[in-house]
Amino acid sequence: MDVIEYLLRQHEQIRQLFGEVEAAPADARGEPFRRLVRLLAVHETAEEEIVHPYARRLLATGDAVVDERLAEENAAKDMLTQLEKAGVDDAQFLLNLGTLKAMVLEHAQAEEREEFPQLRLHTGDAERRAMTLGVQAAEALAPTHPHAGTETATANLLAGPPLMIMDRARDAIRKAMGR
Repeated sequence: MDVIEYLLRQHEQIRQLFGEVEAAPADARGEPFRRLVRLLAVHETAEEEIVHPYARRLLATGDAVVDERLAEENAAKDMLTQLEKAGVDDAQFLLNLGTLKAMVLEHAQAEEREEFPQLRLHTGDAERRAMTLGVQAAEALAPTHPHAGTETATANLLAGPPLMIMDRARDAIRKAMGR
């Protein structure tokens, strides 16, 4: 599959998960919110490791475009971390979720408008299919929770594996405890 189509599908899944969390009764928000957190974490890590470095190299304004996307990702990770710490029972949860949703959707639209069309223009079909495999591999090794400050490929490659192990252990413990 073409990496751009793959990422667009994930953007749609993210939109749907925001809707699921918002529509869920208060006592049922936890599970869809956990799925949203996980998808956002692995999706952004993969973009930071695979897609953004390509864009930085190939696009005429690659540095500026990628720096803007990384700043947006860092701000969203901060907000997502706050939401996760406060929990779905927090009185401000839906308000803060709305803020995060606006940030994430604006970020996705910027990628879809500025980054993806240029990547499609400057890469071939085989290259984009190979990038999909790279994205999927990065997702398999990605942390499952947000970690602000790891927005570059280098930071993700250095910090990602230990964070992934810690996150997945934490997820397993929470699952075993029924939370």
